[in-house]
Amino acid sequence: MTFDEYVASIDDKWKDAFLKTWETFETHLPPGFEVNTSHGMPGFDVPLSTFPEGYHVDNSPLPFIGIAAQKRHLAVYHMGMYREPEVLDWFTEEYPKHMTTKLNMGKSCIRFSNPKKIPYELLAELAEKFTVEEWIELYKSRPTGPDA
Repeated sequence: MTFDEYVASIDDKWKDAFLKTWETFETHLPPGFEVNTSHGMPGFDVPLSTFPEGYHVDNSPLPFIGIAAQKRHLAVYHMGMYREPEVLDWFTEEYPKHMTTKLNMGKSCIRFSNPKKIPYELLAELAEKFTVEEWIELYKSRPTGPDA
């Protein structure tokens, strides 16, 4: 599925929030990440031309951020937060400074249940936390899998 096809499939309730979230990451990510659609959603990856080893599961481009409009929420998957506890701690500490709602997240997934209440400034800061090179080094330096 292409990016445009994905956007066309989004429920009207989430479309504007998805596009603004997308634009926020696209504008604030350091150079080198590329748009890719994988795992059923559009996102930003490290291309194989930069990191030929790719993602250890299937040697595809190394995923970094995915954005998905679900039925009940908008999800932002940020692999850097999953792999770097300091960034996760920073995000959880900063979140209440930007939002009055409780943080709803899993290991790498931030869920927003109200399309009118998304902390775009905070997401912009999050986007700037890793360069492509820093993400590759972090990815290579830490074990992967359920025991990591």
